[in-house]
Amino acid sequence: MKKFNLLLLLSFLIINSCKKEDDEDPNIIRLETDIEVSDFIWRGLNQYYYWQESVSNLSDSKLDNESEYAYYLSQNSDPDSFFNSLLHPDDRFSWIVDDYKDLENMLQGIADSDGMEFGLYVECNDVNVFGFVRYVHKNSDAELKGIKRGMLFSEIDGTRLSRDNYGDLLFNNQSNSYTIKFSELSYNENNQCANITTGTNNITLVKSRLVKNPVHISKILEVEGKKIAYLMYNQFLGVVDSENKDYNLELNNIFSNYKSENVDELIIDLRYNPGGRISTSINLASMITGQFNNQIFAKERWNSKLMNYWEENNPERIINRFTDKLDNNIQISSLNLNRLYVITTSRSASASELLINGLDPYIDVIHIGDYTTGKNQGSISVYDYINDSGDKNPNHKYAMQPIVLKIGNVAGYTDFPNGLTPDIIKKESISNPGILGDPEEPLLKIALDNIRGVQSNISQAEYYKQIEKPTDKIYQMIEVDKKAIE
Repeated sequence: MKKFNLLLLLSFLIINSCKKEDDEDPNIIRLETDIEVSDFIWRGLNQYYYWQESVSNLSDSKLDNESEYAYYLSQNSDPDSFFNSLLHPDDRFSWIVDDYKDLENMLQGIADSDGMEFGLYVECNDVNVFGFVRYVHKNSDAELKGIKRGMLFSEIDGTRLSRDNYGDLLFNNQSNSYTIKFSELSYNENNQCANITTGTNNITLVKSRLVKNPVHISKILEVEGKKIAYLMYNQFLGVVDSENKDYNLELNNIFSNYKSENVDELIIDLRYNPGGRISTSINLASMITGQFNNQIFAKERWNSKLMNYWEENNPERIINRFTDKLDNNIQISSLNLNRLYVITTSRSASASELLINGLDPYIDVIHIGDYTTGKNQGSISVYDYINDSGDKNPNHKYAMQPIVLKIGNVAGYTDFPNGLTPDIIKKESISNPGILGDPEEPLLKIALDNIRGVQSNISQAEYYKQIEKPTDKIYQMIEVDKKAIE
């Protein structure tokens, strides 16, 4: 991205702020930095944002008058507020960070974490909040201290979780350790909602730098003479240079093993996968199939100025095709399957949805679980580069992750804002979560039953029972982590 010459802007603002041109004045330095960040935000969104043409304040005409543009930036110096003011009403997923290292770590599966992944729910009183442990990362403090899937907690450092405080207690706590009180579920059958009976078991968890492997479980089950591969895949990662990890290669090795074992069926569990790299979704689709090499997997749609550029200069840039090789030219191990089972929840987003949608015109994709998130969009990381060598502005560390494209399958299907609809609808149960990867785990069992030829009949009453109120269908679940990874 080209950097705009800010000399005129800074002069304008310093004069109108009645400040002396004193380089040592911290107020002037702060003002300059704010303007640099605001200019970076505006220009980045003006260039790349998918809805650029629909947001009046992102119009190219803003640059027709430099003084007016300078004044506009001066009125919008808070980066977070300014960024949010420029988003389209349909945008649920763009975000900005004040330290690009945090963004890069998140996109590479690196975090300061105790290793406990959880969802949050409200009790029947619509005030108190409790947590449900979805799964625990390997080699983490939570695993070491015996935290298991299905455990419930209601207090942090002696304070009861509520709608008003859960953010501060769980996500804004600067301490590297905190004490959790675990509890028991008391389900209200009449109102079909959950209450918590506070327990006495306290566990102190310690956060440390955790590198999250996207493959949580890989195994081969034998059911009635068939070999069934089960893969729980939690993020579409690629090469992570800082850790000397090539997760695409690791994934390919897993499929090489499936191939050597002559698996008959494949179940991919994406229930907690919020997305990641489009290229990794293409690789995975190619590992599942293999018979569609070089055919179109997905098509991208950017804003008009970028679409015009791609179509004139590199039309293949917006076409994603099945492939038979990884980026390092290693041959992909393909299973040549004509049928795939996929498990999802409302946490399955972006590249997870792309895998399902992209494969659907080619093979029989049997979708089990809950509606997906509904993120048929892609984003990129936008930095404030100061030159063509990729050097970042040393005056700040802001970076953006704006939505820049919509992506659809070869048939052109791209709009599913309410998520992809499962063939067999079943919400994950907090009262009977099961053990991930166990043949009796409720969602996996549905897939195995279907392979056996056993029909899974899920009633609407059972569908809404665990975490929704059937009267008004208001979720008890609090969606804290709304931003899908891309």
